[in-house]
Amino acid sequence: MSLIPPARPVLGAIAVVYHLGQVILIQRKTAPNIGWWGFPGGHVEMGETALQAATRELFEETGVIARPLEYLTNVDVLLRDPVGMVQKQYLLTAVLCAYESGTPVPDDDALQACWLPVDEIENRGLELIDQVGDVARLAQRRMSQQG
Repeated sequence: MSLIPPARPVLGAIAVVYHLGQVILIQRKTAPNIGWWGFPGGHVEMGETALQAATRELFEETGVIARPLEYLTNVDVLLRDPVGMVQKQYLLTAVLCAYESGTPVPDDDALQACWLPVDEIENRGLELIDQVGDVARLAQRRMSQQG
């Protein structure tokens, strides 16, 4: 008799690259959140830290190289069906990254990739994934404290 394993949250990492008042955002090309804008990121692979996953996903989705600095925050994502039942759950570790090189070019899971000024993210009319503006402002504050 085969048992179905219990549903568990999925661990993901997002790269929050802050540089000169801007962050890199991508427009997602795959589920979940097709067409929505957020930070580059994806699943943490077995044997990989969230810091490593964030910079790997950043490079795969944008071609940009960055150095992970620190864990910035965590973002809980609960995807619900029409009646409100949780269908999938993610715990996303936001990793603050220092830009090193490259120009954002969409690849892998990204339809578009670009630098956006933190102060304008929520005024561009983009469909933003939850907490994108808050996380971008947190990155801006953290980097200003380091500089």
